[in-house]
Amino acid sequence: MRLVIARCSVDYAGRLTAHLPSAPRLILVKADGSVSIHADDRAYKPLNWMSPPCTLKEGAGEDEGVWTVVNKAGEKLIITMEEILHDSSHELGVDPGLIKDGVEAHLQELLADRIETLGEGYTLIRREYMTAIGPVDILCRDADGGTVAVEIKRRGEIDGVEQLTRYLELLNRDPHLAPVRGIFAAQEIKPQARVLATDRGINCQILDYDALRGIEDDKLRLF
Repeated sequence: MRLVIARCSVDYAGRLTAHLPSAPRLILVKADGSVSIHADDRAYKPLNWMSPPCTLKEGAGEDEGVWTVVNKAGEKLIITMEEILHDSSHELGVDPGLIKDGVEAHLQELLADRIETLGEGYTLIRREYMTAIGPVDILCRDADGGTVAVEIKRRGEIDGVEQLTRYLELLNRDPHLAPVRGIFAAQEIKPQARVLATDRGINCQILDYDALRGIEDDKLRLF
């Protein structure tokens, strides 16, 4: 990973145009080729970014100090450096990935094996679909062939909805997958998380762990 702190301006040209005026920012260049620009706020979310596969070209001569990042769709992220304050590279190696608790990991496995739980005609693309910001629990297709990203939690809270929102923003940049909609699936979903998910067009799905395991629940149910 390469870390660059610089005073720079940023221009994005693609399906839309965007401009970031000159300011000190952190630029992350990862081993997968992705480039993201961060400010000293907004927590984890970048101001702008380019997902892999893409290429980075550092200008020379008259274009010295101009970085141009181009993806396979021809979209460009142009970073104009005014002053570089820090530039370092670090070898992080292969990340072991997030280790989920037993129930959550088992829910993912069970739901992938019984993907029709989400609806008739659903088919699995894959579990742990990797993106530049982490793996999506399940990527699948609905009966109409549309792409669906599923985030699975034991207890569904607002941070889980935020996590799925980030995945959807990234996945919808891929023309081979877009449009991608989301399903927030959990054994229990907090009211605030449900409200936020609904506001963002994300469906909520309650998962019955025992039913997924094929164990009949002998308790009386009201639904």
